[in-house]
Amino acid sequence: MGGGSAVVRVLRDRTAGRCLAGVVVSGFGTSALWLTAGIWVKSLTGSNSLAALTVFAMWAPVLAGPALGALADRMDRKVLLVRGNLVTACLLVPLVLVDSGRTVWLLFAVLVLHGASGVVLDAAESALVAGTVPASLLADFNGLRTTANEGMKLVAPLAGAGLYVRFGGPAVALLAAASCALAALVFARLPVRGTPRTPARDAAPVPELPALPPPAGTWRDELAAGLRRIRASAVLRPLVTAGAATMFLAGVNGAVTFAYVDEVLGRAPAYAGVLYAVQGAGSVAVGLLAGPLLRRLPERLFAAGGIAVFALGVGARTVSPDAVALGASAAIGFGLPCVLIAAMTAVQRETPDAVLGRTAATAGSLMTAPNAVALALGAGLVAMADVRVLTAAAGVAGVLAAVALTGGARHLSRQARGPSPQP
Repeated sequence: MGGGSAVVRVLRDRTAGRCLAGVVVSGFGTSALWLTAGIWVKSLTGSNSLAALTVFAMWAPVLAGPALGALADRMDRKVLLVRGNLVTACLLVPLVLVDSGRTVWLLFAVLVLHGASGVVLDAAESALVAGTVPASLLADFNGLRTTANEGMKLVAPLAGAGLYVRFGGPAVALLAAASCALAALVFARLPVRGTPRTPARDAAPVPELPALPPPAGTWRDELAAGLRRIRASAVLRPLVTAGAATMFLAGVNGAVTFAYVDEVLGRAPAYAGVLYAVQGAGSVAVGLLAGPLLRRLPERLFAAGGIAVFALGVGARTVSPDAVALGASAAIGFGLPCVLIAAMTAVQRETPDAVLGRTAATAGSLMTAPNAVALALGAGLVAMADVRVLTAAAGVAGVLAAVALTGGARHLSRQARGPSPQP
């Protein structure tokens, strides 16, 4: 099956197509709000630190991924997607009251709740898709989801910034609320009822199964179920570990971006926007290619190749020509999502439905939390070390991670073939 026909099959699948539509609609408002929140806080308070904290406020709930993901295993996932988006839309409306430094606390509170909602909804969507979309199309779906997310990051921030300049922050908040409400409508039309309890099958009809019963065990056992699943799996553990290491390096790279633009390229800070746009275009491209590549390569080799491309892009930021800078950004954008797509596809395929929501959320937390840590660490390192040293070190570390993942894949391949015959 060709890559083009697989994409068509994903879009024609009613559940997959409408899930993607929901991702696009809700992602537009979220991406617009993420950029505008920092500008909004800066204009109201004059504080760069508070403006920077807006990103952290939306990322912080990722740390509670296992607990939040448990909701996706206890509730009807379609209902959760609908009601979660409606609740988020309602939470965003009070932001019209933010008009001074004294009311900025309300913006931060809403951003934290918005981030928590995103963790829950991502887990519910991953679990629902895994149970309803044909297994052979999961990689294509996850790739297209990446393309949709990155595409929104290219378009929505510009729209949000323009809306903010013209009408102010409350207008952007209402845009985000409207996008969540529209996403709820899209998810309400998903052609599934109840929560599937068996893995997806290529030829399976749209299931109509009873809701999943509450998992057994103590509260702590339930929260740790996803982590235990990842640790016990020879497939999931190395992919999630490699994803965490790569996202840590991505955080370091992100922290030094403005120093790279200034000290290496000798450009104005606004040039970073050009590099981010090129990086986003690279991520859009790999999302379209992920499905066909994963049908030809083992997940670990696909992930390792992506990490290597990402590492080479980061390492290339030791030199100054603009052509190299643009190529490096494209390589970073192309390579970085590979391990995330491979890991999430493996989670959907390898995990029993009863713990899929928690496992997906736990994997997401393990792979994204290091990015937030590295952003803070990198901000301190860039003040003490030359940016070229940091990008070179991150590039070398990325190559080593890719080599380690490739070596593990070869070891598993030898194990699967069994011992060599004796002469």
